[in-house]
Formats: sequence, C-alpha cells, structure tokens
Amino acid sequence: MEKLFKTLDEQIEILKEKGLIIEEEEEAKEILLRENYFFINGYRVLLMNSYADKTFVVGATFHELYSIFLFDRSFRNILFKNLLIIENQLKSIISYQLSKKYGYRDKDYLNPKNFTSDRTKTRRVKDVIEKMKRQIRVNGTHHMATIHYMNNYGYIPLWVLVKVLSFGIVCELYFILKPEDQIAIAEIFGVSTTYLENFLPILSNYRNLCAHEDIVYEHRTEKGIPNTIYHEKLEIPKMDDEYIYGKNDIFAVLIILKYLLREDDFRMMMKEIEYEIEKLDGIIDSVPVEKILDRMGVPNNYMELIDA
Repeated sequence: MEKLFKTLDEQIEILKEKGLIIEEEEEAKEILLRENYFFINGYRVLLMNSYADKTFVVGATFHELYSIFLFDRSFRNILFKNLLIIENQLKSIISYQLSKKYGYRDKDYLNPKNFTSDRTKTRRVKDVIEKMKRQIRVNGTHHMATIHYMNNYGYIPLWVLVKVLSFGIVCELYFILKPEDQIAIAEIFGVSTTYLENFLPILSNYRNLCAHEDIVYEHRTEKGIPNTIYHEKLEIPKMDDEYIYGKNDIFAVLIILKYLLREDDFRMMMKEIEYEIEKLDGIIDSVPVEKILDRMGVPNNYMELIDA
C-alpha cells in the first residue's frame, strides 16, 4: 500500500488514534517538524502493547516517546565517542606495526607479499589493497595531511593514510594481515585474535549506526560475540543453552569495550550510560525500566561489569 504524505495535524491524529496521550499538541507538532515523525515513531515499540496491534500501552505519552528518542541520541553519542577511541587506537597500532615491519612508503606497505598467504583470501587481499590505493589517489589532492606528503615527499605514509580510511576498511585490513601481525596487534589490546576478529565487525556496524544517527539502543547484529568470562561473572541467564544478553546486542558492545578500552575510559562510559538510563527511568511511567533494559539487551546488574 502506498504511503501518502501526512500533515503535522494528521500525524498527531494517527498517534492519538493509537492511544498515545498528546499533552501539548502545538509543542508536539513543532517537535515532529524538527525531528521527523518517521524517526520519532521508530521508538514506539517500547511503549506499545504489541507490535501486532500497534496500539500504545495505557498512559503512554508523547513526552515519553520523545524522551526515548532523546535517550537514544544521548546514548548514541556516548557510544560513538568511545568507538572513535577504539577506531583511532586500531589505526595507530596497525600503522605502527606495518610501517615498522614493511616500510613507510605506500609501494612498500601495500606490497601483496606483506599480507596473508591464505589462498582463500587472495581476492580479499587484492580488494583491500585496491581500496587503500583508491583512497591515496582521492585524498592525495583533497585532504590537507595527504596533500602535504604527496606534494613534499611523493608518497603517503600509512600513519597518515589511516586518517582518511574508514573504520570498515581498517577492519578489513586486519583480516588480511599475516597471522603473526594479527597476533601482535591483538596482544596490544590484550585479547586473542579470535576475539578481535569477532569484535571488529560488530564495532564497525555500531559505529556506522552512530555516525548516521540510526536507532542504536535496541539494535541487534547478525553475528554475536563468543561467550566470555563476563557472561559468567554477571550470571547472565540462559535460554536454550544460550545467554539471553551480551551476544549480539548493546550489552555485547559493552563487553567488547570492557576488553578494549582503558579501565578509566570504560568506567567513565558506564557512569554516563547509567546516568542516561536513570534519567529516562525518572521520566517513563507507563513501562518499567526493566523493560527498557530488556529491549536494549542489557541485564539489570549491568553496572557490575565495571569491576567484573
């Protein structure tokens, strides 16, 4: 069925027909105009009786709906700045490792011989190298740092190139490294190569969601992380022999960041998240905070992760 344009008044009526209480209609219309009905309505599930009938629970208000929207914005910003820390560290460590071992000129560090000899990854190696060369061509005349090196030295060192590489490309780069280089990089983060290979695609996925202001708090990834010591320490419940939290949800991301962030950074992030959750809990009356946490994939004792 075709989706037709709806005026602000019509948008308000649709929400009211579904049982949402609109306290101040003019204010609500101004918010819908500024923030987009489609985006705000994307947070309605938490306040609905069921996804099937699409009606709101008794007492649900527009203020609550908008508060969930604002909560996700704040949560997304907290997550994003910490994901950027990991992104920067990964870029720095990889560029240092490869430059030290293979050279700092792009013709040296992009030599196919520097990467895995696994024949099943031959095409992948070629693709990643080509993506990096394309970034050198494009940014050699567009980005200040790369322009400087191209004009003055005729090449772009890897520690400069990583500045213009996406997190996704850097993750792909890790996957095509020689095993000994993967191990050396993973050891700096204090994890195994298996863990880092599992962690990176998930971080990249959430990083892109954050960058594009998509819904983050209830997002689930296609693949999950392995069972960790933190699932056991926090006594995460199981269903069908599988942990119900911390596999492909927000709590999984928090577990990953527990491994990769410095202790002080992780503690600060968790305190900021706790503040936002408690603030939302003080606003939302129509559903309990436990429902919010469950929707996020976060256990009630999530703060124990700090000292676990």
